[in-house]
Formats: sequence, structure tokens, C-alpha cells
Amino acid sequence: MNEVQYWEQTKQSIIAYAKQIGIDKIGFASADPFLELKERLVEHRDRGYESGFEEPDLDKRTQPGLLVEGARSLISIALAYPSKLEQPPKSEPGAYRGILCRAAWGTDYHHVLRDKLDKLTGFITELEPGAQIESMVDTGALSDRAVAERAGLGFVGKNCALITDEFGSWVYLGELVTNLPLPADQPVEEGCGDCNICVDACPTGALVQGGQLNAQRCIAYLTQVKDFIPDEFRAKIGNRLYGCDTCQTVCPKNKGINMTHHSAFQPDPEIAKPLLLPLLDMSNKEFKEKFGLSSSSWRGKKPIQRNAILALAHFKDKSAVPQLIRLLESDPRPVIRGTAAWALGKIGGGEAHEALDKAKERESVAEVLAEVEKGLKWIREQTASGQ
Repeated sequence: MNEVQYWEQTKQSIIAYAKQIGIDKIGFASADPFLELKERLVEHRDRGYESGFEEPDLDKRTQPGLLVEGARSLISIALAYPSKLEQPPKSEPGAYRGILCRAAWGTDYHHVLRDKLDKLTGFITELEPGAQIESMVDTGALSDRAVAERAGLGFVGKNCALITDEFGSWVYLGELVTNLPLPADQPVEEGCGDCNICVDACPTGALVQGGQLNAQRCIAYLTQVKDFIPDEFRAKIGNRLYGCDTCQTVCPKNKGINMTHHSAFQPDPEIAKPLLLPLLDMSNKEFKEKFGLSSSSWRGKKPIQRNAILALAHFKDKSAVPQLIRLLESDPRPVIRGTAAWALGKIGGGEAHEALDKAKERESVAEVLAEVEKGLKWIREQTASGQ
């Protein structure tokens, strides 16, 4: 057996084991630098499109050799997740619900993929005891999508998601960097063509022509920040509590796809679409008990509570006014007090007006006072229009 045959046999053994442990797709690629990606990332940064959650070192993001000495190969894996709730929670009049993006419905995918990659790493090191391997999922330096695209798992669409033939873009991605010279797979020669549905459907115009994402405008990013959300995006968030799936749900490549074979990713309806009002007074302990296994919990409860307040304003839920007033009066977090003030103004009514007038005299934080003024402005406009 020559060297080429040996490494091909090793690759096939890895593929067989990956299937055995429930990995849906696996592909192999060279660990050469991602030169075109580097150019795009520089442009991305220059335009101010970054979220701030990325690895700041662009060389580490595009040069696998900086992560593993002598890196020769990349191994990309994908796991499919559900796109539909088979048993939605019961709907009751006035009991408004928010929604989490589908990627946060089941058990945190970081844990599930890391477990798969750890098993895969163990298997490879048994085959090749001298192998150097680095594992990463989402928070690693490399771009999961760029690795997966080079490894032939699919192509990156205009919605900036990896789109596979079998599972559409409803996949989680992870990868291994190794010094083993494993034969590379061919990238998929496909694209979105003239289809522009996702770009047109994006609520905030975050998708830029040419397949770039302005994260600063992306609802998936905005729902995770801990500060005040800029005014222009508040109404557009609607009842989204974490993430946004619009660019995926409208994609023709995702039509009719709903993969339910991974038990870990099966959604709990009360987590996928939770009631909004109980979120406002949820303690840290209660939050961890309810959302701790979901990837939505990584930023803590404040962003989700703030987003719940925005959702209640979106629904103009008058039953929320007493709780919003309590938050405005006594919550120690300025972002929550301020967002509650804004929501009270949107919902309106005499009780909300009185609470905002009192807050104007009491509040000392400038940002919160600005939100109180916005709330009062909303109420004045509603009064003037006879609403």
C-alpha cells in the first residue's frame, strides 16, 4: 500500500466512524490559508460589519497553521436540527409568547458537537497516535462555514449560511484541524444564482448584496447585546427573544425540510415559544432552570428579558403594564428600566402615563431618562390622535 492509499484508507475509516456516532455530514479539506476570506474579512471590518463576538485576530481566523503546528487538513462536520415545532404550545387569548430561533430550541449545540468531535478526535488518535488535533465549534477562530464549504459539505448562500443538499441550512457546524495529510474533498459547485429572496426579506436590511452580513443590523446579533437596542430596530424585532430565522425560513432550499432524528435537538415548546410575562420577573435560578440547556442562555437573562419587554410593546399588551411599572420603579438594571419606560409609552394609557411622569422626577440615569421621554412622547402622540 502506497502513501496515498494509506491516507485514503484512514479517511474512509474516519468517515465510517463518524456515521457510527451520528454525524450527519463529514468532509475533508486542505489546511491552506483562506486568502479570499481574509480579503473579505478585512473589508468586513473596514465597513464596520463585525459583531464583536468574533476572534479579533484575522490571521488566526484564516490560517489554520497558526492553530496547529504543521496543519495539513481540516475535517468539517454537520449535524441537522429541526425547523418546525411538531407540538406548538397551546395558544390562549392575551397570553402572548415570544420565540427563540430554531438553533436554540434543543440542547445547546456547542455541547453536542463538542462531544461528537471529542469522540472523533479519540478515534483518530487511536489510528494515528502522533496526530495533532484541535477541535472547535462556533466560538473557535476559524469560520465554520468557510471550512465546511471548502470541505464540500455545501455552499454559503446569500443569507451567509451554509446550505447543504440534504438538510438545507438547518445544520450546526464544527471542525477539526490536524497535521494528518488526509485527502481533500471537492467543494460544491453551486450557488444561489439570481435568487434574492433572503436579502429582500431581511427585516433590517442586514444582508448586503454579494453575501455579506452587516452584524450591527442583524436581529440575531441585536437580540444578544446587553445594551439598549437602537430605536430603528425595536419594532422590527417583534416578538423575537433570541436570534432570527427569517433568512432561513424564506430560503427555497429549506422548503419542506425538518430533521428530527437527533433527540438532543428536539424542542421543548415552552422554551421555543415561552410566555412573555413570566420572563419579566424570572430570577437567575429560574432562568438557569428553564433555559440553561439552551444556547440562548449564554448571555444571561437580561437580553431575553429586555427583548420580552419589546415584544410586549409590540403586542401592546395592557396586562403587562403593572409589571412594567414595577420594573421601571425598582429594577437595578438601567437597560431594563429604560426599555420598560419605552414599552409603557408604546402601550399607553393613564396608568402608564402616571408612572412615566413619576419616573421623570425620580430617575437619575441619563439613558433611562431619555427612554422615559420617548415613552411620554408616544403617549402624547396617542392622545393627540385620539387613540
